[in-house]
Amino acid sequence: MRAVAAALALALLAGPAAGQARLSPADPQPEGLEPGLQVFYVYPRDVKFLDQAESHWKADLWPGEPLVGFDYPDTLRGEPALTSDAAEKVVAFIRGWIRFPEAGTWRVQFHSNDGLRVKIGGVEVYEHDGRHTCQTRGWQEELQVPQAGWYPVEATYFQRLNTSCLLMEWAPPGEEMGWTPNDVFGFRPR
Repeated sequence: MRAVAAALALALLAGPAAGQARLSPADPQPEGLEPGLQVFYVYPRDVKFLDQAESHWKADLWPGEPLVGFDYPDTLRGEPALTSDAAEKVVAFIRGWIRFPEAGTWRVQFHSNDGLRVKIGGVEVYEHDGRHTCQTRGWQEELQVPQAGWYPVEATYFQRLNTSCLLMEWAPPGEEMGWTPNDVFGFRPR
């Protein structure tokens, strides 16, 4: 019995269980942020996968109009992807912070068309690679948010052909999944 209690105590001290990721808050907490997320674009000849998109990070990046958040429903064919100047063959590098209003266990999921990789608080929390319609892979693991406050966000997104979308849902502790409000995002202009 003591062995079981000791093993349980060690597991609790070790941190989140399998399928959980512990996020690291920004330290120090940022102040004076502008609303939204900063975005830089690249317009490659073609892009089909996230690793291919990320290979353009050192290319000529074009600063775009800041994103309001992850709130870009499926477009009509020919409409620009996000705040870019193009509807197709767009890579976006997204940076900023997200504010979690309370500590606890959260879930997040994204909808994208096409590929998307997202890191929050230093942890990759979502990936949906390749070309696909506006869809989600659902939430991929529970997020342990140790304190209320700002957490860094980095995302790589690409849109290849036809329509585009980029949306985020979250589930606060003990609640159902719902659309993430735009007022929880911030960035510092460079």
